[in-house]
Amino acid sequence: MRRFEIIKKYQNSGVSIPKRATENSAGYDLASIEDVLFQPGEIKMIPTGLKVTMPKSEALFIFARSSLSIKKGLMMSNSVGVVDADYYNNAENEGHLMVSLINVKNEVVSIQKGERVAQGIFLKFEKTTDDDTNGNIRLGGFGSSGH
Repeated sequence: MRRFEIIKKYQNSGVSIPKRATENSAGYDLASIEDVLFQPGEIKMIPTGLKVTMPKSEALFIFARSSLSIKKGLMMSNSVGVVDADYYNNAENEGHLMVSLINVKNEVVSIQKGERVAQGIFLKFEKTTDDDTNGNIRLGGFGSSGH
């Protein structure tokens, strides 16, 4: 089962559950739950107020909306975000979906609360090779699988 949920911190903040823009859209639009101001060259994490649950054989891939760089001069600082199924409800941040953006303009750029900044696409994947013996358990949020 796939489902977006609102994290506890933002339960009463007007977070909307993502929707696809059209019947054939692949991605679910992700919006900022706060106003965010970017200085030139600055990288910031955009909070969505959301978490997502999905089957263990899937991941949510987060891509910038196509108009973000053209209209705002903002790009994803990590190119593509990958949200693993075990990120959901982790102890560090409840699985809060955040979008990492960088301002490539030489001027201040703002994102407004409710503005759509990215899209999430669910993709099924094969997760083991014949010699894969990994049984590690996720203990935290962003970057935790690298520790």
